[in-house]
Amino acid sequence: MIRVTVWNEYNGTQNFPHYPRGIHEYIKDFLNACEGIEATSQIQFCEGEGLTEEILSHTDVLVYWAHGFHELLSEGAAERVVRHVQQGMGVVFLHSAHMSKPFRRLMGTTCTLKWREAAERERLWLIDRNHPLAQGLPECIVIPHEEMYGERFDIPVPDELVGIGWFQGGEVMRSVCCYRRGLGRVIYLQPGHETYPVYTQPEIQKLIENAVRYAAPVSRAEKVECDWVQKPQEEIK
Repeated sequence: MIRVTVWNEYNGTQNFPHYPRGIHEYIKDFLNACEGIEATSQIQFCEGEGLTEEILSHTDVLVYWAHGFHELLSEGAAERVVRHVQQGMGVVFLHSAHMSKPFRRLMGTTCTLKWREAAERERLWLIDRNHPLAQGLPECIVIPHEEMYGERFDIPVPDELVGIGWFQGGEVMRSVCCYRRGLGRVIYLQPGHETYPVYTQPEIQKLIENAVRYAAPVSRAEKVECDWVQKPQEEIK
């Protein structure tokens, strides 16, 4: 089983119309309907911020959604996420989590972008058709209403660029990006503005499922060393 923790900054007031129990609960429920995935949920406004050492140690893939309270996350919680990724935990950052502390630390850039909220149509083009994230999905996913995110998106060049979003107003966006950081995989998925029913679309649910499966670690390390003194494998003369 792939152990997934769906994390949300949820403060008790974010019961958006399409997700009355919170986005984290909605995502958790559809992931639990997928074979081989066992999902639980955590929120920021609880003891340990939902990102304790114990929780992260028992998480294969962290699915992270946040929007308005990025700076309230403690430095310690952000560093724990980064460390666990470096040790092999996968992480999938959704939509506005591009401005979260863990994502910015993992990218090493500002992660800023252009945006506009105008309920416009997005065409999400999956340009790497052989990539595991694109499996079982059409070449183009049409999202009827979405918040525009556009370039320049201040991120490093992705290790794997899987999807590009085009918006009705004319902008484009590197919308599905994959990275390796240490032993872990980092995936950014742009779709998911909270006031539109984006996560109710079967194609977006499948994209998140694919991301979870791709980010799942083969193995985890207790720590990542950076300055081993290596003994020679044979006698050096």
